[in-house]
Amino acid sequence: MFLKKIYFISVFNYAFLICLIGCLNACNKIEKHKTPKVATKGINILVIIADDAGWNDVGYNGSEINTPNIDFLANKGVQLNRFYANPTCSPSRVSLLTGMPASRIGIVAPISDKSTKTLPDSIVTLPQALKKQNYQTALFGKWHLGLDISNGPNAFGFDYSYGFLHGQIDQYTHKYKNGDASWYRNDKMIEEEGHTTDLVTKETIEWITKKRDVSKNFYIQLAYSAPHFPLQEEDIWKAPYLETIKNGSRRDFAAAMSHMDSSIGLVLETLKKQGLEENTMVIFISDNGAMENWYPENQYGGKFKPNPVLGSNYPLRDWKTSNYEGAIRVPAIVYWKNKLHAQINSNYISITDVMPTILKLIKSEIPKQVEGVNVWTSIQDSKKETTHNIYVRGHIQESLIQKPWKLIRNRFKDKSPASYQLYNIELDPEEKNDVINQNPVIASQLKIVLQNQFNKDDKTINVDLK
Repeated sequence: MFLKKIYFISVFNYAFLICLIGCLNACNKIEKHKTPKVATKGINILVIIADDAGWNDVGYNGSEINTPNIDFLANKGVQLNRFYANPTCSPSRVSLLTGMPASRIGIVAPISDKSTKTLPDSIVTLPQALKKQNYQTALFGKWHLGLDISNGPNAFGFDYSYGFLHGQIDQYTHKYKNGDASWYRNDKMIEEEGHTTDLVTKETIEWITKKRDVSKNFYIQLAYSAPHFPLQEEDIWKAPYLETIKNGSRRDFAAAMSHMDSSIGLVLETLKKQGLEENTMVIFISDNGAMENWYPENQYGGKFKPNPVLGSNYPLRDWKTSNYEGAIRVPAIVYWKNKLHAQINSNYISITDVMPTILKLIKSEIPKQVEGVNVWTSIQDSKKETTHNIYVRGHIQESLIQKPWKLIRNRFKDKSPASYQLYNIELDPEEKNDVINQNPVIASQLKIVLQNQFNKDDKTINVDLK
């Protein structure tokens, strides 16, 4: 009887053990099915783009405008003190997404034609390259690289997109200056109520917290309309400047910057709450320098009054559309908590360098069309200087930067011979002293380099010179 009892207990224990193991395995399968593995080891990338924010429109560069969240990124991250974009918005976005001068595919000015498909299928975009590395990609806000929804972000590598297709829109109706509808989500045009800055921020946060695939790393391009006109800000954003900024137009511009900065803070706080702060690299840039003023005439049906004062590029020279420093040298920051130490980095870096730098960082292959350079080591340590040339072609000028020199070629609508200017932008960052006559040999050498770059550009470019 005793032996039978022991045998019964042993069989019972064995059966119980088998059952328990089976239950645990089943539970594990269910758990794996319900909760996918969260991507915590890879690098998430958030690129924030301001629209027409000038050198002196951010607090960390001495502006009277309060930008505490942008300043946080600057003070805790790497200030790219000599970051060069294009003179206008569409070309900068082309260069960001392709890693090459936008003039290579004929884009040297803002896109205004709905029929234009700006990015050839033969070119691999940054989001397309990232998708090959299992990234999930999303764009929120301004596109301006194809004004028909069929040429929107989803056609060029973005898994999710939301915002506006055109270059400038009414902040509340979300329509272009000629009345065109511009607001969309993915491949559908939609209508929504609310200020553009708020809607774009809200959608970004919802995507991060609710809509994304948490098993994948992400690339987010958060492209605000601010501080681009038309300026339509509530009193809450204007109030801080009632005493400090007397000019009403400049005050409205400052309000748009503050509104955007506050929204950036909400996105950064979301990353922190989601446990994403330490494995997300944040890049902040402006697409070009500030615009001096805006006189709308019949745009938007005459709804808006003129803005005689907008942004500030002080102390840099000139405004958006030119190739002087005020137009192409823009505020730029790279922030990555515990991965990059705070520094002011004066290495010469181009917007074309962003794509190859990101792809090298994640050990991805660089597409053949990319002309930019991987500058990650120079971002990490400012003592490791960059040495590559930076070529920028705009509406009416081209420039070739080869430290410490900058050669500018001016073209004329009447086809008269081009004129040249040469500046030592290390000694003369405000470009006050044209030294081309004092440095004929250097000027001659740079002219050859500039012309070689110009010869690589699309031959069908036809810009109405102003």
